[in-house]
Amino acid sequence: MLTLTRELHDAILAHARRDHPDEACGIIAGPAGSDRPERFVPMLNAARSPTFYEFDSGDLLRLYRDLDDRDEEPVVIYHSHTATEAYPSRTDISYAGEPGAHYVLVSTAECGNDEGPFSFRSFRIVDGEVTEEEVRIVDTYGD
Repeated sequence: MLTLTRELHDAILAHARRDHPDEACGIIAGPAGSDRPERFVPMLNAARSPTFYEFDSGDLLRLYRDLDDRDEEPVVIYHSHTATEAYPSRTDISYAGEPGAHYVLVSTAECGNDEGPFSFRSFRIVDGEVTEEEVRIVDTYGD
C-alpha cells in the first residue's frame, strides 16, 4: 500500500493537469529505506510528448547526486497519461528500474488542464510484473 499525504497527492495531480496535453513526470523522495514519500520533485518531460515521458539525462544525474547527498531514494516515481487509463504501458514497464518504488500514474484523459474527473493509481513493477496497490491519502503521516 502507498500512503501519501494529501499535499503530495495534490501536487502530483496539479503537475499532471498543468503539463497536459504532454505527460508530466517526477518523483517523491524519502529517507533511504523508509518507504515514506516526503519531498516532491517535479521533473521536465524531456520528450515533451502526450504519449511518452523521459527524464532529461542531465537532470536525472543531478537528481541522483542530490538524493545520494541527502541519503534519500525515489519512493514514488510518477507520470501522467493524457489520453489513456492510469495503467503502466509496455514502455513504462520496460523502463521501471526501481523495484522498491511505487509507480504512480495519473490519467488526465477526462479532465485535461481543468478540474474534473481523474484517475490516480499506484503500482509496484518488479521484473516486468505489475501489481496494483491501494493508495491511502492522509493529512499527515501518523494518521
